[in-house]
Amino acid sequence: MEESISGFKVRGDWGDIVEHGERITRALQDAGAHDPDRSDGAQYARAFEEWDEWRPKAHETLDSDVSEKTADQASVEEGKGEKAGKKPDEDIKTAGEKLSESYEKLEDDDAEAAVGNWKESIDYVARAADSAGRKALRRVEDTVYQNVMTQLAPYYFDNELVSANVQQSTRNGGNGEQFVFEVNVNDDDLKEDVSDRLAEFEDEIDRWHVEVEKDTDAAEAIEGAEPPPKPDDNSRSTTN
Repeated sequence: MEESISGFKVRGDWGDIVEHGERITRALQDAGAHDPDRSDGAQYARAFEEWDEWRPKAHETLDSDVSEKTADQASVEEGKGEKAGKKPDEDIKTAGEKLSESYEKLEDDDAEAAVGNWKESIDYVARAADSAGRKALRRVEDTVYQNVMTQLAPYYFDNELVSANVQQSTRNGGNGEQFVFEVNVNDDDLKEDVSDRLAEFEDEIDRWHVEVEKDTDAAEAIEGAEPPPKPDDNSRSTTN
């Protein structure tokens, strides 16, 4: 692993990439980034879950699974209208009502109220246009991103907790597919803590068990036995 001001980087095969993501996740978890009860954890708990979902997994591929998750993560955020649960046509209707109220206030010689209703009408029109534009963009952005953008840039992840990117390396040296995976922790104090924990992993863990999804349905059908319980999503298995 290479450590620099830009983050923690590894080069290797897919197993190395997956392992790096697991170690970063374990270090963040040990540092309490996932705990909403921690003093600064509330702002990071959701961000930790997003990172844990996006990071490459052993059963995934870069071009399919990570590409799809990256497109989802990069999706245009909801605007004010969408967050309020309003469709564009609903906002247009409300804008018309506010405009009518504005004319009524003018007839009543209430210029101040008329101007207020007129401004609200404009706001609703703008919100409707914003919602419609975002909706239209989402229809095409997944296709555009997955088929165009990922050809020009690495697959990336970015939130308030972690910034990361993974790409296929042009230097494989005849060793099969090789990748570069760089992860940066955006909080400087937390990053220092993660760095220390990663160093401890290097010293204490001789072999890291990469998590793999297990298909227990087949075994259950053949042997007539209950499948073992699935491990906690946040757990990490290590062997000294």
